[in-house]
Amino acid sequence: MKSLILSIILAYLAGSINFSILLSRILGEEDPRKVFSGNAGVVNVYRQAGLQMAALVWLLDMGRAIGVALACIYLLSAALAPIGGLALILGNRFPCFHQFRGGKGVANYLGFTTIIAPVAAGISALAWLATFALFRIPFIGSFVMVFILGLGTLLACNFDPLSTAAVLATVALIYYGHQRNVVEQIQKRRDKI
Repeated sequence: MKSLILSIILAYLAGSINFSILLSRILGEEDPRKVFSGNAGVVNVYRQAGLQMAALVWLLDMGRAIGVALACIYLLSAALAPIGGLALILGNRFPCFHQFRGGKGVANYLGFTTIIAPVAAGISALAWLATFALFRIPFIGSFVMVFILGLGTLLACNFDPLSTAAVLATVALIYYGHQRNVVEQIQKRRDKI
């Protein structure tokens, strides 16, 4: 029980360190939560500061998530690690160090799943690229990616009940974080009609 609580706390705190916000401050850029989509994630950083900054944020998010996954496997087990993944995404979405306004967690979930279900992570990355190439809308690619990541994690954890609950909550949290994107896309479609 102590290991589970420790894993949840450490994963949440790690997720609460938002690299896009920190790097923007260090480099004198505006807070990404104040421009474009208002999200502190990789796509919004790309819009604001370009490919190099977005790539750096993506690598830092991925690296952190991989570290959290390895720590959760060590402290818990591979079957229970998704509980730490949920805490990581909660920290990313509601970071205690950044007024509880962070990113959506897609890059973090990809990094976390790279350790838990590497094949699913690879397939999901390719699916994101294909979906983006087809629709040119990043969040649709993210939805496909997160679905594949969740499914891959469920399979890797043999549908353990606690892990299943954590995976479903993680996927729902990430999807819910995109609700503004969905509403805006629906509005754009209605405006065209």
